[in-house]
Amino acid sequence: MRHLSAGLSESFGVLQGALLGVVGLVLAFGLSLSLSRYEDRRAAIVVEANAIGTTYLRAQTLHEPFRSRSLDLLRTYTESAIRISEYPPDSEQERLVIADEVRLQSSLWAQAGMSLNAAPVASAPRLYAQTLNETIDAQVARTAALNNQVPDAVFLFELFGASLALALLSTYLALVGRGLAGVLFASVLVAGLLFVTADLDRPTRGPIEIPDTVLTDLLEQMQEPPTAPAPRS
Repeated sequence: MRHLSAGLSESFGVLQGALLGVVGLVLAFGLSLSLSRYEDRRAAIVVEANAIGTTYLRAQTLHEPFRSRSLDLLRTYTESAIRISEYPPDSEQERLVIADEVRLQSSLWAQAGMSLNAAPVASAPRLYAQTLNETIDAQVARTAALNNQVPDAVFLFELFGASLALALLSTYLALVGRGLAGVLFASVLVAGLLFVTADLDRPTRGPIEIPDTVLTDLLEQMQEPPTAPAPRS
């Protein structure tokens, strides 16, 4: 098509320049969506770890046998909270882990209810029930954050727009007789942006993951003997 460069190069140059600008805005918008969801997931795991840690500390102030039972259940619950980060969102494995967490929540709540019935005027069971409720809420919020992904339509639109813009860019460079270095550089840059956008939005796959260090550190602390002694009857 180089023999048509006199009549087409100017129009193609204006068109590909405008389309590249629009695609740049679209890519920035998609990256912003993925980054905000990534930050929400990181914040959610910290909130859940704090809620579990506070519940574990307050469980130490319960009377036996509710104290020991609750502490054991909370250790198992923390292990389950760590496992949920290992599976893709909305997968069968994730649903099984969430089902285990729901069963553990029911057992923990049953222990809290029996502790309240055994000491209806004591403050420790009431404080424990309050933080246990916050732990359950934090688990729901974290699960929702993990499943809150950028719609596939956004990724498809970014891919289609980037492909069209690069096609026009390569056509323009062919018309004016330039080399392929510019097209290759733009392709690598656009592909890198698309990869980072997709990787940020899929926290269980790829090099960018949600760190669960706060939960693993909490589980290690739970393996130590409880700090507070069991209250006397």
